Amino acid sequence: MLDIWIAFITGLTAGGLSCMAVHGGLLTSSLASQLEKDFQNQPHTKQSRPQLAAPITVFLLAKLAAYTLLGFLLGLVGSTLSLTPLMRALLQFAIGIFMIGNALRMFNVHPIFRYFNFETPSFITRFIRKSSKGKTAFAAPVFLGAMTVLIPCGIAQSMMAVALGSANPLIGAAIMFAFTLGASPAFFALTYFAARMGAMLEKYFMRLVAIVLLLLGVYAIDTGLNMVGSPYSLSNTVQTLTSPASAAESEGPAADLTLYAHDDGYTPRTLNALAGQPLKLQVVTKNTTSCALAFTIPELNVAKDLPVTGNVVLDIPAQPQGKVMRFSCSMGMYTGQIVFK
Repeated sequence: MLDIWIAFITGLTAGGLSCMAVHGGLLTSSLASQLEKDFQNQPHTKQSRPQLAAPITVFLLAKLAAYTLLGFLLGLVGSTLSLTPLMRALLQFAIGIFMIGNALRMFNVHPIFRYFNFETPSFITRFIRKSSKGKTAFAAPVFLGAMTVLIPCGIAQSMMAVALGSANPLIGAAIMFAFTLGASPAFFALTYFAARMGAMLEKYFMRLVAIVLLLLGVYAIDTGLNMVGSPYSLSNTVQTLTSPASAAESEGPAADLTLYAHDDGYTPRTLNALAGQPLKLQVVTKNTTSCALAFTIPELNVAKDLPVTGNVVLDIPAQPQGKVMRFSCSMGMYTGQIVFK
């Protein structure tokens, strides 16, 4: 029971914000297509307003159902269904390209971008049409809401680990249900507010959505670069420039390294290690609830869910002098590196 309450509180306090970047982009894409049709098929009057609450609610309900089912399966089979860091990075690239292409379609840059308009698979459309008596406007939000299980945020992955450890399908389902339910209010409020502000601009709304999609697409590709350990990401550069000098780098090369995972990232961001010999990396957490809990080292294919408070020791094989090994959270939001000297 305690795990269920912890899952709910974690979702309520941090889950909605943490998962907003990727899932919010998917939902914005869905709303964009629907609102385009509404603007084309309905007269533009002061009374006409896009219906926002219903599709957002449907999206969240589909997401809630999908994550509850995932929790049930995790508790039942006792094995993880999460994707590898590389597969998740490829998904991020695909999502980023889709959102950028969709934004360029809305700007009418070139006819080729019309292929980036999301179309719900026909079997989903038929199912929704039959169950909703011909009202198919919610097909895309339903499909996208369910699809979010393929791209869980870092905090969701931690809850998935808890569900897995429960070894009970009902408890696993309850944990994921509680977390997703807790994350829903913040997600709904942020999405509704952003869309409503756009609706107030009326004829400029689609341009506003396109700009948001473009920014989210760039962000998705940037986090994908972090996930594969690329040094050329924008966020990596920004964090390097803005990190305090005292927290940016460890003192000197050592065989035993200590890294602290905080809600706002990892410190120090650069760990100096001895080259040519195996080493141990201790990752320490204290009341941490952010994406930093889902720790990854892409080059070693390491993906570790950290405890909210505690420490985890990882073995790092010997590396040549001058080697730079990068690590990040599973969403690519927080990054760092190990430099072997």
